[in-house]
Amino acid sequence: MPILPREQSEASPAEPHKARRTAESFGVDAQRYDQARPGYPEALVARIVAGSPGPDVLDVGCGTGIAARQFQAAGCTVLGVEPDARMADFARARGLEVEVAAFETWQAAGRTFGAVIAAQSWHWVDPATGALKAARVLRPGGRLAIFGHVYEPPAEVAEPFAAAYRRAAPDSPLNSQPARRPLDLYQAAYAKVADKIRETEQFNDPEQWRFDWEQSYTRDQWLDLLPTTGGLTQLRPDQLAEILDAVGEAIDSLGGRFTMNYTTLAATAVRADAA
Repeated sequence: MPILPREQSEASPAEPHKARRTAESFGVDAQRYDQARPGYPEALVARIVAGSPGPDVLDVGCGTGIAARQFQAAGCTVLGVEPDARMADFARARGLEVEVAAFETWQAAGRTFGAVIAAQSWHWVDPATGALKAARVLRPGGRLAIFGHVYEPPAEVAEPFAAAYRRAAPDSPLNSQPARRPLDLYQAAYAKVADKIRETEQFNDPEQWRFDWEQSYTRDQWLDLLPTTGGLTQLRPDQLAEILDAVGEAIDSLGGRFTMNYTTLAATAVRADAA
C-alpha cells in the first residue's frame, strides 16, 4: 500500500521529521488509533529487554502507549515522550507516565535509561540529533532500539485502495508511490537508520533484526485501522468515505476478510562503554 503508519505527507521523503502537521495529526482519534493498531512481536520485546542493562525504558514518540504497555507487561518501568498532548493523555489514562515534548527538545534532567525505544516513530525525529540524544540518556551498555512494521496486504486490497486514494486525494504526494512497496525499500531505510547510529561513534556496531508474522482482518477491522494511518488522518470526511467504500468492496469480494503479511524491522545498537 502507498502508506505506512505515521507516514509523511507534506515534507520530502528524505525529511519526514519536518512534516509536523502529519506527525501531530494522529491524536485526532486516539482511542481508534489504540484499538486498531497492531502490537509488536513478543520476541522483539523479549530480545530488547534481555539485551538491556536495566528495566527502565524511554519510549520516544510513545503515542497511545501500544509498545510501552508491552514493555510494562515484560517487567519494565516505562517513561513516554510524546509531542501530541491528546495521545499523551490517552496513554496516561492507560497507566503510562508521559511527558509532552518532541524528543529533540525534551529535557532528560539527568535521568538515564537502560533502553531507548522508538516504535513506528523514529522517522519523526531529526536524524542529525536523535541518535546522539539517545546516546546521552542511555547508560553504558544501554540499548537503542528503533523498530516498525511493514504492511503487505494482498494486491486485491492494496490496488483498489491506491486507485481510490488517487481519485479522492489527487494532489497528495503519496500518489507517486506504487500500490505495494517492496520490502527491500524498507530494509534499506533501516540500514540508513543504522548508519546514523554508527556515525555518532557512541554505540557498538548496530544490528538489524527482522520478524515475520501475519494477522487476519475482517472488513470492519481493516476499515477501522485505515483512518489512523498518516495518509488518511488529514482527509476530509467525503474523501475518507470514498476510500473506505472502495476498500470495503474489495474485502467483501474476498469473502469479508483477508490475511495481512507483516514484517517488523528493527535497527538496534548498544551504547558503548565510557572511555
